[in-house]
Amino acid sequence: MLALIGGTGFENDGIITDCDEVLVETPWGAPSAPLVFGCLGGEEVIFLRRHGARHEWAPHRIPYRANLWALKKAGATGVIGVGTVGGIGEAMTAGTLMVPDQLLDYTWGREHTYYDSPEAGVKHIDFTLPFDENLSGLLVRAARRTGNTIVEGGCYACTQGPRLETAAEVQRFARDGANVIGMTLYPECALARELELPYAGLCVSVNSAAGLRESRKVIRFEALAEAVNRAVAGAVEVVREALRLERELREENGLA
Repeated sequence: MLALIGGTGFENDGIITDCDEVLVETPWGAPSAPLVFGCLGGEEVIFLRRHGARHEWAPHRIPYRANLWALKKAGATGVIGVGTVGGIGEAMTAGTLMVPDQLLDYTWGREHTYYDSPEAGVKHIDFTLPFDENLSGLLVRAARRTGNTIVEGGCYACTQGPRLETAAEVQRFARDGANVIGMTLYPECALARELELPYAGLCVSVNSAAGLRESRKVIRFEALAEAVNRAVAGAVEVVREALRLERELREENGLA
Protein backbone atom coordinates (compact mmCIF):
# COMPACT_ATOMS: atom_id res chain seq x y z
CA MET A 1 0.00 0.00 0.00
CA LEU A 2 1.24 3.49 -0.82
CA ALA A 3 1.82 6.14 1.81
CA LEU A 4 1.00 9.83 1.49
CA ILE A 5 2.84 12.61 3.33
CA GLY A 6 1.11 15.96 3.18
CA GLY A 7 -1.44 18.16 4.80
CA THR A 8 -3.42 20.94 3.15
CA GLY A 9 -6.38 19.57 1.20
CA PHE A 10 -6.08 15.99 2.40
CA GLU A 11 -7.30 16.82 5.90
CA ASN A 12 -10.63 18.21 4.71
CA ASP A 13 -13.76 16.37 5.75
CA GLY A 14 -14.62 13.41 3.55
CA ILE A 15 -11.29 13.27 1.68
CA ILE A 16 -9.67 10.38 3.56
CA THR A 17 -12.35 8.07 4.92
CA ASP A 18 -12.60 4.98 7.14
CA CYS A 19 -9.74 6.33 9.22
CA ASP A 20 -7.91 4.47 11.94
CA GLU A 21 -5.10 6.38 13.68
CA VAL A 22 -2.12 4.39 14.99
CA LEU A 23 0.79 5.57 17.11
CA VAL A 24 4.07 4.06 15.94
CA GLU A 25 7.29 4.03 17.96
CA THR A 26 10.62 4.26 16.15
CA PRO A 27 14.29 4.31 17.19
CA TRP A 28 14.21 8.04 16.35
CA GLY A 29 11.25 8.94 18.51
CA ALA A 30 7.65 9.53 17.53
CA PRO A 31 6.66 10.65 14.03
CA SER A 32 5.15 14.09 13.57
CA ALA A 33 1.63 12.64 13.95
CA PRO A 34 -0.10 9.27 14.29
CA LEU A 35 -0.31 7.29 11.06
CA VAL A 36 -3.76 7.36 9.51
CA PHE A 37 -4.82 4.12 7.86
CA GLY A 38 -7.76 4.96 5.63
CA CYS A 39 -9.13 5.21 2.11
CA LEU A 40 -8.80 7.91 -0.54
CA GLY A 41 -11.31 7.47 -3.33
CA GLY A 42 -11.94 3.93 -2.14
CA GLU A 43 -8.22 3.02 -2.31
CA GLU A 44 -6.24 2.13 0.80
CA VAL A 45 -3.56 4.59 1.88
CA ILE A 46 -1.36 5.40 4.87
CA PHE A 47 -1.54 9.13 5.53
CA LEU A 48 0.95 11.10 7.63
CA ARG A 49 0.49 14.76 8.53
CA ARG A 50 3.98 16.09 7.90
CA HIS A 51 3.63 19.16 10.11
CA GLY A 52 1.68 17.45 12.88
CA ALA A 53 -1.97 17.26 13.86
CA ARG A 54 -1.97 20.96 14.82
CA HIS A 55 0.61 22.09 12.24
CA GLU A 56 3.10 22.48 15.08
CA TRP A 57 6.27 21.25 13.34
CA ALA A 58 8.28 23.84 11.40
CA PRO A 59 10.02 22.48 8.28
CA HIS A 60 13.50 22.36 9.84
CA ARG A 61 12.22 20.60 13.00
CA ILE A 62 10.08 17.85 11.44
CA PRO A 63 11.15 14.40 12.72
CA TYR A 64 11.90 13.17 9.22
CA ARG A 65 13.75 10.03 10.28
CA ALA A 66 10.90 8.90 12.52
CA ASN A 67 8.34 9.69 9.81
CA LEU A 68 9.92 7.59 7.06
CA TRP A 69 10.86 4.77 9.42
CA ALA A 70 7.27 4.60 10.74
CA LEU A 71 5.87 4.36 7.21
CA LYS A 72 8.31 1.59 6.29
CA LYS A 73 7.47 -0.28 9.50
CA ALA A 74 3.75 0.09 8.74
CA GLY A 75 4.18 -1.70 5.42
CA ALA A 76 4.29 1.18 2.94
CA THR A 77 5.53 0.11 -0.49
CA GLY A 78 6.15 3.65 -1.71
CA VAL A 79 5.69 7.26 -0.62
CA ILE A 80 4.09 10.26 -2.32
CA GLY A 81 5.23 13.52 -0.75
CA VAL A 82 2.92 16.46 -1.47
CA GLY A 83 4.40 19.89 -0.80
CA THR A 84 3.53 23.51 -1.45
CA VAL A 85 6.14 25.52 -3.37
CA GLY A 86 6.95 28.91 -4.74
CA GLY A 87 7.32 28.97 -8.52
CA ILE A 88 10.40 30.25 -10.30
CA GLY A 89 10.05 29.06 -13.89
CA GLU A 90 7.54 30.74 -16.18
CA ALA A 91 5.42 27.58 -16.20
CA MET A 92 5.17 27.51 -12.40
CA THR A 93 2.60 30.21 -11.74
CA ALA A 94 0.24 30.02 -8.78
CA GLY A 95 -2.07 27.03 -9.01
CA THR A 96 0.28 24.82 -11.08
CA LEU A 97 1.24 21.22 -10.24
CA MET A 98 4.68 19.73 -10.89
CA VAL A 99 6.34 16.33 -10.46
CA PRO A 100 10.06 17.07 -9.89
CA ASP A 101 12.88 14.87 -11.11
CA GLN A 102 15.84 16.77 -9.62
CA LEU A 103 16.78 18.39 -6.32
CA LEU A 104 19.00 21.12 -4.91
CA ASP A 105 19.59 21.02 -1.15
CA TYR A 106 20.14 24.35 0.64
CA THR A 107 19.29 23.08 4.12
CA TRP A 108 21.65 22.61 7.06
CA GLY A 109 21.60 20.80 10.39
CA ARG A 110 18.73 18.46 9.53
CA GLU A 111 18.90 14.80 10.55
CA HIS A 112 19.10 13.52 6.99
CA THR A 113 20.51 9.97 7.28
CA TYR A 114 20.09 6.81 9.32
CA TYR A 115 23.84 6.16 9.03
CA ASP A 116 25.39 8.76 11.33
CA SER A 117 27.11 6.68 14.00
CA PRO A 118 29.83 4.02 14.20
CA GLU A 119 27.18 1.53 15.26
CA ALA A 120 25.08 2.20 12.17
CA GLY A 121 28.05 2.12 9.84
CA VAL A 122 28.23 3.97 6.53
CA LYS A 123 25.91 3.67 3.54
CA HIS A 124 26.39 5.67 0.35
CA ILE A 125 23.14 5.74 -1.62
CA ASP A 126 23.06 6.55 -5.32
CA PHE A 127 21.21 9.86 -5.59
CA THR A 128 21.71 10.66 -9.26
CA LEU A 129 17.94 10.65 -9.67
CA PRO A 130 16.53 11.59 -6.24
CA PHE A 131 12.90 10.81 -7.09
CA ASP A 132 11.63 7.39 -8.15
CA GLU A 133 10.97 7.37 -11.88
CA ASN A 134 8.16 4.80 -11.82
CA LEU A 135 6.19 6.44 -9.02
CA SER A 136 6.74 9.88 -10.54
CA GLY A 137 5.48 8.56 -13.86
CA LEU A 138 2.41 7.21 -12.11
CA LEU A 139 1.58 10.71 -10.83
CA VAL A 140 1.98 12.17 -14.32
CA ARG A 141 -0.29 9.50 -15.80
CA ALA A 142 -2.85 10.15 -13.08
CA ALA A 143 -2.83 13.88 -13.82
CA ARG A 144 -3.41 13.26 -17.51
CA ARG A 145 -6.19 10.78 -16.86
CA THR A 146 -7.98 13.28 -14.64
CA GLY A 147 -7.43 16.22 -16.98
CA ASN A 148 -5.17 18.11 -14.57
CA THR A 149 -2.37 20.13 -16.15
CA ILE A 150 0.98 19.11 -14.70
CA VAL A 151 4.61 20.01 -15.34
CA GLU A 152 6.56 16.79 -15.87
CA GLY A 153 10.05 17.08 -14.45
CA GLY A 154 11.82 20.04 -12.94
CA CYS A 155 14.25 20.92 -10.19
CA TYR A 156 13.08 21.34 -6.58
CA ALA A 157 15.17 23.64 -4.39
CA CYS A 158 14.83 22.79 -0.72
CA THR A 159 15.48 25.68 1.66
CA GLN A 160 15.79 25.65 5.44
CA GLY A 161 12.75 27.74 6.37
CA PRO A 162 10.62 28.62 8.10
CA ARG A 163 11.11 32.07 6.62
CA LEU A 164 10.56 32.59 2.92
CA GLU A 165 13.37 33.61 0.60
CA THR A 166 14.73 36.99 -0.42
CA ALA A 167 14.47 38.10 -4.02
CA ALA A 168 18.27 37.80 -4.33
CA GLU A 169 18.17 34.21 -3.06
CA VAL A 170 15.50 33.37 -5.60
CA GLN A 171 17.70 34.80 -8.37
CA ARG A 172 20.53 32.57 -7.15
CA PHE A 173 18.30 29.48 -7.12
CA ALA A 174 17.15 30.31 -10.65
CA ARG A 175 20.77 30.56 -11.80
CA ASP A 176 21.40 27.17 -10.16
CA GLY A 177 18.62 25.67 -12.25
CA ALA A 178 15.73 25.46 -9.79
CA ASN A 179 12.13 25.60 -11.04
CA VAL A 180 10.39 25.65 -7.65
CA ILE A 181 11.29 26.30 -4.01
CA GLY A 182 10.00 24.25 -1.06
CA MET A 183 11.11 23.29 2.44
CA THR A 184 10.23 19.65 3.04
CA LEU A 185 10.87 17.09 0.27
CA TYR A 186 14.47 16.86 1.48
CA PRO A 187 15.49 14.89 3.50
CA GLU A 188 12.33 12.83 2.95
CA CYS A 189 13.46 11.56 -0.44
CA ALA A 190 16.97 10.69 0.80
CA LEU A 191 15.73 8.84 3.87
CA ALA A 192 13.25 6.93 1.72
CA ARG A 193 16.11 5.94 -0.60
CA GLU A 194 18.10 4.63 2.37
CA LEU A 195 15.07 2.54 3.37
CA GLU A 196 14.63 1.37 -0.25
CA LEU A 197 11.20 3.02 -0.39
CA PRO A 198 10.24 4.51 -3.77
CA TYR A 199 9.52 8.21 -3.27
CA ALA A 200 7.92 10.76 -5.59
CA GLY A 201 7.08 14.40 -5.05
CA LEU A 202 3.97 16.29 -6.07
CA CYS A 203 4.51 20.06 -5.88
CA VAL A 204 1.64 22.52 -5.55
CA SER A 205 2.64 26.06 -6.55
CA VAL A 206 0.93 28.52 -4.20
CA ASN A 207 2.72 31.67 -5.34
CA SER A 208 5.48 33.00 -7.54
CA ALA A 209 8.74 33.09 -5.60
CA ALA A 210 9.96 36.35 -4.07
CA GLY A 211 10.78 39.05 -6.60
CA LEU A 212 8.90 37.41 -9.47
CA ARG A 213 5.61 38.29 -11.21
CA GLU A 214 2.87 39.03 -8.63
CA SER A 215 5.44 38.58 -5.84
CA ARG A 216 7.81 41.26 -7.20
CA LYS A 217 7.48 43.45 -4.09
CA VAL A 218 5.63 41.31 -1.56
CA ILE A 219 3.94 37.90 -1.38
CA ARG A 220 0.22 38.34 -0.71
CA PHE A 221 -1.12 34.87 -0.01
CA GLU A 222 -4.70 36.03 0.44
CA ALA A 223 -4.80 37.27 -3.16
CA LEU A 224 -3.89 33.79 -4.39
CA ALA A 225 -6.52 31.85 -2.46
CA GLU A 226 -8.61 30.85 -5.47
CA ALA A 227 -5.65 29.54 -7.48
CA VAL A 228 -4.27 27.72 -4.44
CA ASN A 229 -7.59 26.05 -3.64
CA ARG A 230 -7.88 24.92 -7.25
CA ALA A 231 -4.36 23.48 -7.24
CA VAL A 232 -4.88 21.70 -3.92
CA ALA A 233 -8.10 20.16 -5.21
CA GLY A 234 -6.19 19.04 -8.30
CA ALA A 235 -3.47 17.47 -6.14
CA VAL A 236 -6.07 15.48 -4.21
CA GLU A 237 -7.57 14.29 -7.48
CA VAL A 238 -4.17 13.29 -8.88
CA VAL A 239 -3.19 11.31 -5.78
CA ARG A 240 -6.59 9.60 -5.73
CA GLU A 241 -6.15 8.51 -9.34
CA ALA A 242 -2.53 7.48 -8.74
CA LEU A 243 -3.65 5.12 -5.98
CA ARG A 244 -6.21 3.62 -8.37
CA LEU A 245 -3.59 3.21 -11.09
CA GLU A 246 -1.14 1.59 -8.68
CA ARG A 247 -3.76 -0.97 -7.65
CA GLU A 248 -4.57 -1.72 -11.30
CA LEU A 249 -0.89 -2.29 -12.04
CA ARG A 250 -0.53 -4.65 -9.08
CA GLU A 251 -3.57 -6.61 -10.25
CA GLU A 252 -2.19 -6.84 -13.79
CA ASN A 253 1.06 -8.24 -12.39
CA GLY A 254 -0.70 -10.62 -10.03
CA LEU A 255 0.54 -8.79 -6.95
CA ALA A 256 -2.80 -7.67 -5.52
